[in-house]
Amino acid sequence: MTKVLLINGSPRKDGNTFLALSEMTKTLNEQGIETEIAWIGVRPVRGCIACGKCHEMSNGKCVFDDDICNSMIEKMNAADALVVGAPVYYGQPAGQVLALVQRAFYAGAQVEGKPAAAVAVCRRGGATAALQTLMMPFQLKNMPLVTSQYWNIVYGMLKGEAALDVEGMQTMRQLGRNMAWLLKNREVSGFPVPEEEEWQPMHFIR
Repeated sequence: MTKVLLINGSPRKDGNTFLALSEMTKTLNEQGIETEIAWIGVRPVRGCIACGKCHEMSNGKCVFDDDICNSMIEKMNAADALVVGAPVYYGQPAGQVLALVQRAFYAGAQVEGKPAAAVAVCRRGGATAALQTLMMPFQLKNMPLVTSQYWNIVYGMLKGEAALDVEGMQTMRQLGRNMAWLLKNREVSGFPVPEEEEWQPMHFIR
């Protein structure tokens, strides 16, 4: 069965980010799509130190195995699509989410060609900047971006307030329908992911 992995990047396990992702999972499940919401937890998540050891090992994992990064890589590899949800802190996604995604993608998580979406949850402002930041790694990994009727933003500060954002919840449901539509059409068509040309890096300093 087709499966979507949704990462809850909030330190609050059942807070507003969870509510937003849960609204999407309900729609996906109704469409016959399996889902898993994976919580990032409250333990520290290392940032990438650019040591390059992951590439030396060539096993698609980070050399540091003392946090959730490698277990999340395994979940990403097993999923057919990815959604990353995060609360907005100072106009940016929560730092632990960025650390996780950067390390997982650099280490070699198998995400190329998989549909992806980002969800930003905030009190009032900064959500569009955070949403853009969350989406940029998807573009570097050749992942088709899934959109909705509006930017994938849900508003709420106190626990449970996200459920009161009528338009935000509607946006999550439409996002779920669009994700299901894309996954089903890809499955029916059977078309493989487009081949990538060999990377030709062009550094500005030579």
